[in-house]
Amino acid sequence: MEIFTTIISFLILGLIIIAPIILLVILKRLKVSKVLIFYSLIGLILLGLLMLVFAWWGHNSNLILLEHYGYNMDGWNDIEQYGSVSPENLERVKVLEISVLGIGWPLKAMFGFVTFIPYLIVVYIAKVLFEKFKKNKDKL
Repeated sequence: MEIFTTIISFLILGLIIIAPIILLVILKRLKVSKVLIFYSLIGLILLGLLMLVFAWWGHNSNLILLEHYGYNMDGWNDIEQYGSVSPENLERVKVLEISVLGIGWPLKAMFGFVTFIPYLIVVYIAKVLFEKFKKNKDKL
């Protein structure tokens, strides 16, 4: 079960990384005149949605794993909460419990969004530099 949740997390992260590149390719094929404006607006919206999905999945996958390991969220004390958890999974369940009880997934999404905004800028600058290098190479 943990492998399944990890694979989905990496797929969403990969989508976050590759989405700005795909967006630039689509805008180039559509021959949009103001690429920077459209890229910025669509990129920010897309990045915000993907970050929401990524943060939500991170939280819910931890809840799924806790339930899979036998953790009882409605328990009043440690005996009720950890009663069905096998001893070899106890340490993993405690780590998952701490991650679920930390800051909420909407705040994690906001932090992720702010963190990945420079990535959008770097991808656009790399695209401009690549096109400039390609033009100079064609002139030679």
